[in-house]
Amino acid sequence: MPKQNIPAQTGIAFRMNAGESLKIIDPLGKQVADLFCADATDISDTFSSGRTIDYKDSIYLKPGYFLYAQSGKTLLEIIDDQSPGLHDVLVTPCSLQMFHMINKNSAYHPSCLSNLTQSLQQFGIVEKQITSTFNIFMNIKLSKSGRIEVKPPQSKALDFVVLKACCDLVVGLTACSDEGTNNGTCKPIEYEIL
Repeated sequence: MPKQNIPAQTGIAFRMNAGESLKIIDPLGKQVADLFCADATDISDTFSSGRTIDYKDSIYLKPGYFLYAQSGKTLLEIIDDQSPGLHDVLVTPCSLQMFHMINKNSAYHPSCLSNLTQSLQQFGIVEKQITSTFNIFMNIKLSKSGRIEVKPPQSKALDFVVLKACCDLVVGLTACSDEGTNNGTCKPIEYEIL
C-alpha cells in the first residue's frame, strides 16, 4: 500500500491483517498521532493503556513492547522507532469537552475523539469504546507531585514508528487536533501499511 496522508486535525480508520506492519510518519516534525485499535474479530476488545503500562511496568514504550487489549491479548508490537522515543499512554484523545473546559467557551473545535469516532463507526465502534489511545510522538512530563505537563513533541521531519499487527485489527489513526499538544500548529501525519 502506498503512503497515505492524514490532513491536519482529521483521522482515518482501516483494517490490518495479522503480520502486517504500520509505519506512522511525522512528515513535518512536532506532530502527534493518536492511535486506537481493536481486535477485528471482537471489536469490544479494545486497546487498554492500563494493561499496556501494567504488563511492562512502564509508561515509556519502545521497540519490543506490545500494545495490549482489555482482555490482555497482544494487539500490536513496536518493532522500530526512528524518533526520540517520546510517546504517551496516559492521556485520553483530545475531545470537544476538553477544549470547552480549557477555553471556557462553547465554540466548535475538531478533536481526536470526534475524528476517531467518525472514522471508526463504519466498523461498528462507538465513542464510548474509545477510552484511551497510544499518542505517538506526544511529549508528556510528570512532576514530582504527579502533575502532567504537555511539552512540544521532539519528533523531527520524517521521524517514524513501525508497529506490527499481532492479530487482525481495526485501527483508527489521527493527526492530533490540539494546537497546544503540537507546538502551536496542527500538521498532517502520514502512514503506510507494509
